[in-house]
Amino acid sequence: MKVLALDTSSNVATVAVMEDGKLLGENILNHKKTHSQKIMVMIEELLNDLELTVQDIDLFAAANGPGSFTGLRIGVATVKALAHSVNKPVAGVSTLAGLAYNLPYAEHIIVPIMDARRNQVYTASYIWDEDGFKELSTDEAMSIEECVKNCGELLDIIFVGDGVEAHREYIVSKLGERAHFAPSAVFMQRASSIAALALEKAKKGETMNYAELTPFYLRKSQAEREYDERHREELK
Repeated sequence: MKVLALDTSSNVATVAVMEDGKLLGENILNHKKTHSQKIMVMIEELLNDLELTVQDIDLFAAANGPGSFTGLRIGVATVKALAHSVNKPVAGVSTLAGLAYNLPYAEHIIVPIMDARRNQVYTASYIWDEDGFKELSTDEAMSIEECVKNCGELLDIIFVGDGVEAHREYIVSKLGERAHFAPSAVFMQRASSIAALALEKAKKGETMNYAELTPFYLRKSQAEREYDERHREELK
């Protein structure tokens, strides 16, 4: 089974094609958030390099959240359009699960953190054990203080994701030597991880029709929050 996967949930745009457990190719661009202009070009270039067409893909997958509202919409819409054009199934994969999957068989608990602004992060926790990759806690949006406090109940932790850049000093100040950080080579989103997780979903029969795939935002957009605040003020 060939899967084409993409992740546009952050500043990174990444596309990969995987056949069963073999990575055939992957493109990663971490330069400005111009996903609407770049993602289809990246897909076309990768398919051309692999001498494949959209018709050759058996499953389409997208990181469907959490993350940038605009980025998620672009990624999900792209996958839906491609799958619709050839009548193939799709799979939605947690962005946070994809980040954690970048660290295969890590010996510590993995806590991905994505910067959600206003001192907030998107986070969850995962572990590799003898049975493979497992989710310990589901995707949540919370303050970095709450995230680190929750980590106080865990053992040594590996942090990964763009939230580390903003909060590394605070994390170290609270957790000390128990805090570890992923190396830069696996620090960002990778479509190959989304592809691998999508294949696992396919094995379990957890794919869907293109029309069923939706972004998973976790919280309201900034525009919605500002509207709610104005509305509350008007009601006072």
